[in-house]
Amino acid sequence: MWGPRGSIHLLSPLTCGTPGRPATSVSSQSRLPLPASMESMRRSSVRLLIGLLLLRFNWCLAVGGRGAVFPVVVSTWPFREAVRAAWEVVSAGDGGGSAVDAVVAGCSACEELRCDGTVGPGGSPDENGETTLDALVMNGVTAVLLTRNWQETMEIGAVAAMRYVKDGIKAARLVMEYSEHTLLVGEKASAFAISMGLPGPTNLSLAESIEKWEKWRQNNCQPNFRKNVVPSGKCGPYRPISLASVTADDSVKREVEESQGGLCQGWYQSDNSLEPTMSHLKVVNRHNHDTISMAVIDKMGHIAVGTSTNGATFKIPGRVGDGPIPGSSSYGDDDVGACGATGDGDIMMRFLPCYQVVESMRRGMEPRDAAMDAISRIARKYPDFVGALFAVNNEGVHAGACHGWTFQYSVRNSSMQDVEVITVYP
Repeated sequence: MWGPRGSIHLLSPLTCGTPGRPATSVSSQSRLPLPASMESMRRSSVRLLIGLLLLRFNWCLAVGGRGAVFPVVVSTWPFREAVRAAWEVVSAGDGGGSAVDAVVAGCSACEELRCDGTVGPGGSPDENGETTLDALVMNGVTAVLLTRNWQETMEIGAVAAMRYVKDGIKAARLVMEYSEHTLLVGEKASAFAISMGLPGPTNLSLAESIEKWEKWRQNNCQPNFRKNVVPSGKCGPYRPISLASVTADDSVKREVEESQGGLCQGWYQSDNSLEPTMSHLKVVNRHNHDTISMAVIDKMGHIAVGTSTNGATFKIPGRVGDGPIPGSSSYGDDDVGACGATGDGDIMMRFLPCYQVVESMRRGMEPRDAAMDAISRIARKYPDFVGALFAVNNEGVHAGACHGWTFQYSVRNSSMQDVEVITVYP
């Protein structure tokens, strides 16, 4: 409250402290007298003081919630090293790193480790044998104080079908921080990232991905993601056919079935329990169609999310999945919480499941209920879809849900000694 000219009265004390340290208190009757001749300086000082107190107050609310376990890192799948990399950043020192810094560090670690072969270079070749990258980063901070003005953020940067640059999540961050755009695609995304300082151009294919592609070619380019087409040869080029003509012309129908397996799909044999439960869906599994989606809540209670993937194995060149789509692969809002998703992105992106999760939590749903609701909305329309997601609210409470496979997600918070992996059953 404003008092006599040149002073401020704080009507109630504000007490807050860092865990493990004594709390500090601002007296309810403290005064800051300033000479009238320093009017402009007084106003600037007052604005700065109010801004600092508001930021301090927001932090008090954050660490005092039901979770009280900040910082928090959550990631799809048992990507422990990625979570550890994010944790190292966000838990460092007194204040820790920012949520955005931690998300970028965690996803970058997964890109370097080529998690499950589905993140970073050298994985998921397309029909031409090339690896391309999709990535997204989102700053869920609702508002920040910049000098004298409050600036809304909720900023997002993303890249899709990016060639020749191996650092997908760093490229996405460059889009967020050095452009007014949200999403850049293809070679133009590569050119932008290189112009902003990332190394490149680099061949993203490795011997392993080329070998996988060659074996696929030898198998008549099966499985693939085409439908309602017939190839001129074993691996195309393809021409469209009408379903009516297939029904009427048995010869065309036989050609499609012989060359495309009827549904233009196939499946992989797997000894991993974290796989689709129905054999005809094994064209989608965690080793050929996967994503790291990560959410971080830092010590200030600020939220960021990120996603990185090299997409679906043997995808049609130019395909973009849900990885760089805001609200589909991930979404976060300081006021509510965050979500990360993985699975059949071509289906999931039609429902924006992570946006749905966050909005459901905003309306009062617990993370578990919000996660199950988002998955069930997709399953009602696509009973055979394969996918999963985690939800975490802004108090650090987390949960997961899945359909069509067994899902695992990784968590680290201040009450844990190391990363813990949570298993979720369909």
